[in-house]
Amino acid sequence: MNGPKNTSLEDRLSAAAKAKKAQLERAARARSAADSPEAVEQRTAREAVRVARDARIAERTATKLAIEARQAADLAAAQAAEAAAREAALKAEQEARDTEFAERMAREANTEAERQAARDARYAARKARKRKGR
Repeated sequence: MNGPKNTSLEDRLSAAAKAKKAQLERAARARSAADSPEAVEQRTAREAVRVARDARIAERTATKLAIEARQAADLAAAQAAEAAAREAALKAEQEARDTEFAERMAREANTEAERQAARDARYAARKARKRKGR
């Protein structure tokens, strides 16, 4: 408030009216500038740039998703192959253990049969000695 302090009511009313008129004129100029062909052209250019930017972003997103899907598929295939190899190794190991167990059981049965035969031979020899000595 740099104006004089002693202003009359008429002076204040006329100043307010001038200010309102100036504000309305500025608003009218701004409205006409917004409707001008240059402004419309700028808005359409901005809209075209926005649409192109959105298209590029969508393309990058689609490419990224495709790469991630391919990587996920490769990882799943690698995991499946690893699981199959692990399962085959476990199966081979189990078969080897089963074969070793069967061989050990056969050796033990053979050893037991040999012991039984040796014991039977000793019993038979003892009986033969007893009969001979009678």
